[in-house]
Amino acid sequence: MIAVGRIGRLFGTDGGVMITLYANFPDDFQNEEPLFVTIDELAVPLFCSSFERRGKAGAVVHFDDIDTERRAEDFLLGREIFIEEDEDEDDDEFYMEDLIGFEAIVGDRRGEITDYYDSEANPLFEVTIEGREHLIPAAEEFIAGIDFEEGRIKFVLPEGLLEL
Repeated sequence: MIAVGRIGRLFGTDGGVMITLYANFPDDFQNEEPLFVTIDELAVPLFCSSFERRGKAGAVVHFDDIDTERRAEDFLLGREIFIEEDEDEDDDEFYMEDLIGFEAIVGDRRGEITDYYDSEANPLFEVTIEGREHLIPAAEEFIAGIDFEEGRIKFVLPEGLLEL
């Protein structure tokens, strides 16, 4: 579970609440997805009957089954809200170091990524092609594609960047 906001105050007399949204609150949030609050150390799902953004960091929310001020005050005020982590998002993440050992394809030549040098200014791959070591900038514009299943990366380099 990821904390994405805090219920701040009541809004109206029908159980509506104002929520302060954290920066990580998803922009594409849909009412069909539950929000969660922790009550007695249990994650309790709350489904929104209405969700209206108020600026970038706020929202007015009405939850199903919370239809009075008293219920909202007793169960919701001051509580942090959470969403479930999307496990698929983590599958797309990788570190550049994970590419060490991948086959490197540069034009019609093939080699191997033998190292990665991390630098904020200019991260580099060390690529060995035909027994010679070359440094290639680890920049998106030079990477045509990465095949994780086959363990290969294809580079498209400007002329003169790599002397073979």
